[in-house]
Amino acid sequence: MSSVFIAGTGTALPGEPVDNETLGRALGVSAEWMDVFVGTRFRHFARDLDTGEVRGSLAGLCARAAGEALDRAGLDPADVDFLVLATATPDRLLPTTATEVADLLGLGHLPVYQLQAGCSGALQALRLGRSLLAGDAAAGLVIGGDVTHRHLDLRPGAARRPPAELVNYVLFGDGAGAAALTAEPLGDRLAVRAVLNRFSGQGRAPGQVVNWYGASATPREGPAVTEDYKAIEESVPEMAAVALWEMLELAGWEPGDVDYLLPPQLSRNMTRRILDRLALPAAREISCVTDTGNTGNALPFHQLDRVAEQARPGERALALAVESSKWISTGVCLEKV
Repeated sequence: MSSVFIAGTGTALPGEPVDNETLGRALGVSAEWMDVFVGTRFRHFARDLDTGEVRGSLAGLCARAAGEALDRAGLDPADVDFLVLATATPDRLLPTTATEVADLLGLGHLPVYQLQAGCSGALQALRLGRSLLAGDAAAGLVIGGDVTHRHLDLRPGAARRPPAELVNYVLFGDGAGAAALTAEPLGDRLAVRAVLNRFSGQGRAPGQVVNWYGASATPREGPAVTEDYKAIEESVPEMAAVALWEMLELAGWEPGDVDYLLPPQLSRNMTRRILDRLALPAAREISCVTDTGNTGNALPFHQLDRVAEQARPGERALALAVESSKWISTGVCLEKV
């Protein structure tokens, strides 16, 4: 498949950053525990932790990020031929958040897709966008975002939750990101050289479960969100290493050809473990999870936004995202032209 191009990127985070001290007071846990266990320092929520007021929607965040991506690419809404949005936390089941975003951007009479996915969704959306551009489309938007605050039950006793539940309170944050894709080199001129999207969880128990409950689902079958953090710690670094070598082979690159490495962003501590396993010492790390928290489908776009600002012609970047829900590996190779 011929190359397509990331012409512009955009990001959006709600509200002011929430540090570990502030979150610790809300949860009744120590900031030191969060520092040691997760390593993340800040995150953003579209909800006031003191009052409970919800200050925005996922659709609003995604529209902000997508608008910024279009501006940076020098494109108008009329230039957009499709929109793909990846999320694990849509505002509603119907209408889809993707159509709400299209409406906010003033887009109509074009195909709109919504992918239900976790951390791998951003690069799944990029893969789908690349395929659409191989047809008759000239430009499109790929977007990723999540708002995890709706899963935060801040009533007294949160600190007494089992670790498989409590970890989600300190790992995640809210945010959105987007990229404008074009069939010709415009704007930031990041050529997409290879994309990987592989399900590898056949016969394996999920590492993360996010339940949905309808009116008839009583009593609930377990908590809304759970993590098998031990399985994630063991599996994600190895899956990332395998995906790295697959990406290099797909792109026809050697390890020394990579100038920027965008590792999976579960938490700062997990990122360090993954980087040790990947062992690309010559590549510059592009990470943001320490300051944004794990924003799910938004995170790869936040990393791509930083690459777009830094990369010079001829430089290459390799991004990886691993989803632990049912074990999905994704990646993308980019080159500034």
